[in-house]
Amino acid sequence: MTQDITEAATFLLVDDDAISIMAMKRALKKLKIVNETLVAKDGQEALDILRAAAEVAGNRLPPFIVTLDLNMPRMNGLEFLEAVRADPRLHRLVVFVFTTSDMPGDIRSAYSKNVAGYLVKDNPGETFAKALEMLGSYSRIVELPA
Repeated sequence: MTQDITEAATFLLVDDDAISIMAMKRALKKLKIVNETLVAKDGQEALDILRAAAEVAGNRLPPFIVTLDLNMPRMNGLEFLEAVRADPRLHRLVVFVFTTSDMPGDIRSAYSKNVAGYLVKDNPGETFAKALEMLGSYSRIVELPA
């Protein structure tokens, strides 16, 4: 039996750069994307948010779309991806990397951890607007695992 109502995805922006977060929030607002949006300043804070959401939902992660920076203190993006893919409640999480790193090793490492996409912040305002427009459409038309 399928559900008649699709649960809206929550955006989780994982980035320690306040300017990047402001740009993403501004782009979401400009694009009229009204999904709930949460912010984490590093991978550990993001893990805490996701694990709490799964616990509240009876050990089932509600739909999330994560934008992830790689270069953060405490727990960086690649460490976060490692932890997420090892956690049975979180392993199917949809993650898009948004980072300044265009290093081939980072790109390979991220894709080896099953990211949905890798975007380089070369012109943050323009990159965020285009990427978030795509993610807004993505969140409306793609069925995410429950």
